[in-house]
Amino acid sequence: QVQLVESGGGSVQAGGSLRLSCAASTYTSSSICMAWFRQAPGKQREAVASIYRGGNPTYYVDSVKGRFTISRDNAKNTVYLQMNSLKPEDTAMYYCAAHVACSWRPYEFNYWGQGTQVTVSS
Repeated sequence: QVQLVESGGGSVQAGGSLRLSCAASTYTSSSICMAWFRQAPGKQREAVASIYRGGNPTYYVDSVKGRFTISRDNAKNTVYLQMNSLKPEDTAMYYCAAHVACSWRPYEFNYWGQGTQVTVSS
């Protein structure tokens, strides 16, 4: 079992920055891939970024490329999402997830955090 706890969400104005953190209770093969998903009201959950334990490769959804950076500190079992140049359309609940392999499909991930809200105002 892997427990994931997100933090770092909040409210910012467009153009601002936030850094999300996700601390895993332990490392197992189930957390080789760590990913961030987001879900806005009335929309499906979508993958934002993912990263393998070794740091590469990383994957980003097109809408955040050049603005968001995913990274991980294996010594702390923590993955981060640095979000810059935030836009109102980035407003969503952001979830951390873990799985043996990276995927864009949320149903393939076994472990999820409780989510942290990000709100970007114009």
